[in-house]
Amino acid sequence: MSTRPGPVSRRALLLAALAALPAHAAGFRFAPYPTRRPLPDLAFLDGAGRTMKLDAFRGKVVLLNVWATWCPPCVAEMPTLNKLQQLLGGKDFAVVPLSVDKGGVFTVKSFYQENFIDHLPVYVDPTTHALDALHVLGTPTTILVDRDGREIARTLGPEDWDKPEIVAELRRYIAAR
Repeated sequence: MSTRPGPVSRRALLLAALAALPAHAAGFRFAPYPTRRPLPDLAFLDGAGRTMKLDAFRGKVVLLNVWATWCPPCVAEMPTLNKLQQLLGGKDFAVVPLSVDKGGVFTVKSFYQENFIDHLPVYVDPTTHALDALHVLGTPTTILVDRDGREIARTLGPEDWDKPEIVAELRRYIAAR
């Protein structure tokens, strides 16, 4: 007799994942988990088509945004992520916009050019393996990663990332060593 559980429906997985998400703060839906969670050894392409890993950002607080050019809410929040990178990006913080466009680097570079996205680097996972590896239920999904590469919190859906209260909250994470 097998004690193995049977197949789990996609709906059940979605409900379980949503139940595991932290309670949302008023207005801003980004609250930390009680304990930080490990992230997979994620590989993707940079703007030159070279393979890189999420580990390359160790030592920085990272705002990992999983998005796609065909996703209207993703497109809407990209200018605010661009502004956030302009405001906070540097040796201690990085916005990592990870596109899951199957068109690859060319698609994202074209999107950036057409939409005046000039402060964000190009990162692409045309295989879309990142969606499963990160347990992404929809785009955009944004994951806050600590300096050791662990997940602090995540939010599903678009945000205005350049709003003063969000910038202030992110500054607190950056300042906490």
